[in-house]
Amino acid sequence: MPGFGPYQALRLIGRGASSVVYAAAHRGSGAAVALKVLSAQAEGDGGDDAHRRFLDQARIGARLAHPDIAAVHEAGRQRGCAWLAMELLPGCELTRYTRAPRLLPDALVLQIGERLARALAHAHARGVVHRDLKPANVMLDLPAGTLKLTDFGIAGLADASRTRTGVVLGTPLYMAPEQLAGAPADARSDLYALGVLLYELLGGRRPHEHASLGELLRQVAQQPAPDLRTLRPGLDDAAAELVARCLHKQPSSRPADAAALADALQVLRRRGSGGGAGPMQNPALPDGCAAPPKPCR
Repeated sequence: MPGFGPYQALRLIGRGASSVVYAAAHRGSGAAVALKVLSAQAEGDGGDDAHRRFLDQARIGARLAHPDIAAVHEAGRQRGCAWLAMELLPGCELTRYTRAPRLLPDALVLQIGERLARALAHAHARGVVHRDLKPANVMLDLPAGTLKLTDFGIAGLADASRTRTGVVLGTPLYMAPEQLAGAPADARSDLYALGVLLYELLGGRRPHEHASLGELLRQVAQQPAPDLRTLRPGLDDAAAELVARCLHKQPSSRPADAAALADALQVLRRRGSGGGAGPMQNPALPDGCAAPPKPCR
């Protein structure tokens, strides 16, 4: 297994479109980390831009210290490869709970949304916009009650939604209309993406889905999302309306900021659960998502 900087890779645990990830250990302290290495294909396709965005994760990570944001420890280049060491995350991707029969209870979804909104508020206060919030970038361990927002790899420090070469960054299914139109992403774009994520967790589908990118762009720009209550009968009206506000076509009509959204979600959750906060777990679920550690992609 390869070594990078002070870290020794132990086993391959993930492979994405742009990187490979190893479970690794620090040679000195023995501390367990996830070691993410930019793939040769990504380096070849993206050149200097790919390297810059990859290593920016460490720079951005240094600005973010929040219990619900995955920690990035350090990064470097070795033998022509860019690498970074990050927190090794237990649990599984939130994607696991976006389709029946694994949809989560309303109160738990609202709690997940509240915690993600507070993590975003922390990032936004430091000038960092995530720009690629989606279930695959959230790790959830229900028995432990831990949640981690990951992959600030295309996050911007008051930057635009495109690379220097004009390539749009992000995942179109979760991108706000203004992002898809090429406008700079800002904090309100992240709120839209969080709205898509909450819609999917509650409704078992995304508000706009189409095989054609062109049709998807048209739907996101022009077509209102179907009423979430048609997919989630019994959902609190105020919860459905709050998600719809996040999905508003006009950024100015979304919640004022991530902190305000978190507060609104907290009120809804406490009202629905009789006032108690409650643990982030549900023993009645068919599995507790206690999978081996799987890092962000």
